[in-house]
Amino acid sequence: MSQGRPRGEEQPVTARGQLRVYLGAAPGVGKTYKMLDEGHRRRDRGTDVVVGYVECHGRKHTEALVAGLEVAPRKTVTYRGATFTEMDLDAVLARRPRVALVDELAHTNVPGSGNAKRWQDVQQLLDAGIDVITTLNIQHLESLNDVVAQITRVPQRETVPDEVVRRAEQIELVDMTPEALRRRLAHGNVYAPDKIDAALGNYFRVGNLTALRELALLWLADKVDDQLDRYRAEHHIDTTWETRERVVVALTGGPEGDTLIRRAARIADRSKGADLLAVHVARSDGLAGADPAHLARQRALVESLGGTYHQVVGTDIPAALLEFARGVNATQLVLGASRRGRLAQLFSPGVAVTTTAESGPIDVHLVTHEEVKRGRARITAAGGLAPIRRWAGFALAALGLPALTVGLTQVRGHLSLPSDILLYLAAVVAVALVGGLYPALIAAVAGFLLLNWYFTPPIHQWTIAERENILALAVFLLVAGGVSTVVDLAARRTRDAARARAEAETLSTLAGSVLRGTRPLPALLDRLRETFQLTGVTLLERREDIASGPDLQHDPAAWRLAAAVGDQPCLTPAQGDADVSVGDVCLVLRGHPLAAADRRVVEAFAAQAAVALRQERLAEQAAAVGPLAEVDRLRTALLSAVSHDLRTPLASAKAAVDGLRIPDVEFSDADRDELLATAGESLERLSRLVENLLDMSRLQAGVLAMAPQLTSLAEAIPLAVDDLADGGHGVRIRVPDDLPEVHADPALLERALANVLANALRYSPPDQPPLVTASEYAGQLEVRIIDHGPGVPAADWDRIFLPFQRLGDRDNATGVGLGLALSRGLIEAMGGTLTPETTPGGGLTMVISLPAAPPTDDGPDQATEPTILDHIDRIDGRRDGEQGARV
Repeated sequence: MSQGRPRGEEQPVTARGQLRVYLGAAPGVGKTYKMLDEGHRRRDRGTDVVVGYVECHGRKHTEALVAGLEVAPRKTVTYRGATFTEMDLDAVLARRPRVALVDELAHTNVPGSGNAKRWQDVQQLLDAGIDVITTLNIQHLESLNDVVAQITRVPQRETVPDEVVRRAEQIELVDMTPEALRRRLAHGNVYAPDKIDAALGNYFRVGNLTALRELALLWLADKVDDQLDRYRAEHHIDTTWETRERVVVALTGGPEGDTLIRRAARIADRSKGADLLAVHVARSDGLAGADPAHLARQRALVESLGGTYHQVVGTDIPAALLEFARGVNATQLVLGASRRGRLAQLFSPGVAVTTTAESGPIDVHLVTHEEVKRGRARITAAGGLAPIRRWAGFALAALGLPALTVGLTQVRGHLSLPSDILLYLAAVVAVALVGGLYPALIAAVAGFLLLNWYFTPPIHQWTIAERENILALAVFLLVAGGVSTVVDLAARRTRDAARARAEAETLSTLAGSVLRGTRPLPALLDRLRETFQLTGVTLLERREDIASGPDLQHDPAAWRLAAAVGDQPCLTPAQGDADVSVGDVCLVLRGHPLAAADRRVVEAFAAQAAVALRQERLAEQAAAVGPLAEVDRLRTALLSAVSHDLRTPLASAKAAVDGLRIPDVEFSDADRDELLATAGESLERLSRLVENLLDMSRLQAGVLAMAPQLTSLAEAIPLAVDDLADGGHGVRIRVPDDLPEVHADPALLERALANVLANALRYSPPDQPPLVTASEYAGQLEVRIIDHGPGVPAADWDRIFLPFQRLGDRDNATGVGLGLALSRGLIEAMGGTLTPETTPGGGLTMVISLPAAPPTDDGPDQATEPTILDHIDRIDGRRDGEQGARV
């Protein structure tokens, strides 16, 4: 094996080393094992490999792989009286191996080290030309830190910037199914035996592991997409690579968009889960053609179908559309058939034909729709200037041109004809700036005639003697007309841009007010009233039993008042100054007539109002039906329970008492005691059933009396076990004495624990009695009641908490099925939760979680490995406490 070059010698310029990352979905999946195995493989191939740092956490198989590899010595760092070991970066750089194995990329170095983070040490190794193989868990990526904390309820303080990992030349995912990882954990291959139960119940839940696994796969998929995009860009590849089906649907903002979206969604579904993307190309020149109401509805439709909505800006619509499709590596493009007539298509092929001709390998689907038959409506553009400005332009032309003519005739001998033309041209431009196109055109023609009559030889005749003068006057007329057109067009564009900006701001404000409001419908109507300065806005809903007809506008019986703001609400659409209908909903405006240019924005308001009204109706129906269904179900179940289960202990007690009352029978003392015991047990069972029924009714009515106080689980659990039949014989208890207390009602907590324990004891095998453990996790105290019985399928977990349900029972002597339902109700009333889990190896685990009282001392988390930050925090806390004591 080659030896490194001493650091004192001059080092040759070397290329940057390559980084390989083993990315794990969760702790314990085998990242360190894979890293060491790769080190052995490269060493056997003749590569100089050194272990810069490895942490085995007491795992025997991992420790066995370290043997046979050269391990760089660690350096010792002292921090506030405590001693830690860290990777000796200087020693590894001096050794200068070809490959360095560095475990735990997200590790935080002890204060006083050269770098604050280990990933910074790795960067120095890479800069020195040393290849590095490292490990990292998905929860330590900076971008996923808050997501993981929300899922697992364990904050991760050690993070690595995503960009550091994305720059790695190789990233390999080390994955394992949640069930396999939990089995590894249960067999002691990950943590010490005293941490297994807490780890299984806290961080290593099936749901947590599944979510972390999905995060890892999605993050790595994005990395692969980035690599593919970079490769295509570096090699100037513009063609589509069908590595993944992506269907892009083009939206014009017209009503046909709904048809196109649904067709594209069906194409994506047939392509086995292809991505669906909708795109709208907005004209960069400010020309408006899209209806915001249609686009808002179509965006919601796309997102409801699992797709994404995008908007791009471009003057050339086919080019912008194809640029977007190629940018997302689309494989199929869905367009609507052209609404243009045949005559128009002779002069311009249109967007669909042009896009199809230039699409290349992208498959283009032209979908017909109803709008093709109707054709495109002709749009008459309104003038860009206000009427008062046009009249001012005509007045300026009528007064200014004669005044200019009189002035020029006074100096006719001192100015040439080109100078006269330039002055008239300046007057025409002035008229165009004031009044727009039509006054300017009239001024240009009038100026042409005045120049011909007064200043072009022969004077005072409508003839022109010289050809140069004819050309000069013709150019004057053309330039004047062109300038007038440009000025008027600029005014139109300015007005269109201002209106578009106002519409965008209005819609943005609309969306914000609806999202922030607790009652979206009144907030939406009030925003509409303020925006258009109306005196009142009314939302009417057409009654279902009224057929549509011409008289609906004036018939109050045909409409139902849904919501109103402002002055007196309108009872029919005819009572308002304007109305906009969306399906069976009509938005009635009062205050002033609605301008045609404002109708598109009002239609967007109407569409949002219809959606908000539909949501309110659905919420009202759900709120009305839910309690009725629950009452009916409980009534039926209660009658069934009373008719079967309550009668059994009552019949047993009555039979025992009646037997004792028979005068002709002489009972021995033993027989008499047995009958009395039977009667007592039956009456006690009946008393418990009745008590459970009463408590369940109090819970549902919200009148259950509670007296919460600080309660110790270490004391409550043994008391609950003693309340079981035969004193809970065989139940194993493993509860630490130093657990913090909880805020709970001691009697109700003991009763809830007893019910869950009785259920576990009923289904546990005789040789495997239930096990009760307790631990603290993320501010919650969790009690785990573990049995190894037949278990319950995950699909039936919700059913076991329903009142009067005994899943799998065949007899009526085991109670009315209120035990678990009552226990969950009592626990939730005390601010906790009761949830089931599958016991590793078979069986069912019930997890009772209650908020812990504020702890007096922070200890290490039982579900995760202690980090250097934990040790530093404990040292700092102890030092602060000592200083406080001295003060």
